[in-house]
This record gives sequence, structure tokens and C-alpha cells, in this order.
Amino acid sequence: MQVQILTPAAVLVLWSIVMLFWMAGTRLPALTKMGGLGKAKPGGRGQDLEGVLPDEINWKAHNYSHLMEQPTLFYATVMILAIMGAASLDVMLAWGYVVLRIIHSIWQSTVNRVPVRFSLFLLSTLCLTGLALRALGATMGHG
Repeated sequence: MQVQILTPAAVLVLWSIVMLFWMAGTRLPALTKMGGLGKAKPGGRGQDLEGVLPDEINWKAHNYSHLMEQPTLFYATVMILAIMGAASLDVMLAWGYVVLRIIHSIWQSTVNRVPVRFSLFLLSTLCLTGLALRALGATMGHG
């Protein structure tokens, strides 16, 4: 099972890259309409575009940022389980987490209604919590 649990992690990495390109593919044309990157202030950051670009454009950037936050815990947990020996339940929880995060990304980037977005986040967090508890259990008493 060690290898099987790595596949959902690899899928989430690739999905994060998809979100990066989706973000760039919507932000760059919007910035071009405003005069292009050449007019950007020196040292400017993506956060500086809040209130400058339409909310619907920034939603992709918000989601990309989210994919750089909680999923870091997912990656660490998956690595622990891969090293210690993942069970089929671990693999199912990992896939549940990844599928829910992808649905969350699509929802946040397009519709972005908070009640549904929060529910997706909560469900994925429950999957991650289950994985973290299983990782803790796998490591307790070893050493």
C-alpha cells in the first residue's frame, strides 16, 4: 500500500499546477486590459490585486493560495503513512481528501458560494483528520 497512497498526493500536486495555470490564464488577460505587467508597481504581489481585478478573477488566486496551505499537512501525513505502511483505509481517505479538494477548487473558482465551499472544506478536513490520526497510530510505539 505504500505506493498507492502516494498517487493521490501526486494528483493533488498536479491539480495545484493546473490551478496555477488557470489563475494565470484569467489574471494575465485582465491585467493586460489594465495596461499589462509593465504598469505593475515594483515589488507588487498577487494580494495587491484585491479590489483591483474583479472578484471572479481573484477567486482562482484565492484557491491556489488555499492549495499551498492545508494540503501541506496532507503531504506530510501521506509521507508518514507511506513510510510506516499505509492500509487500504488510508488510501481511501487520501483519495477522499483529494477529490473533495478538487471539487472545492472548482466550486471556489467558479460559483464560490460559501456554505457549499465550507462544507467541502469541512469534509476534506475530516478526511485529513482521519489520516493524521492513522499516521499517529502508525508511529506510536515505534522507535
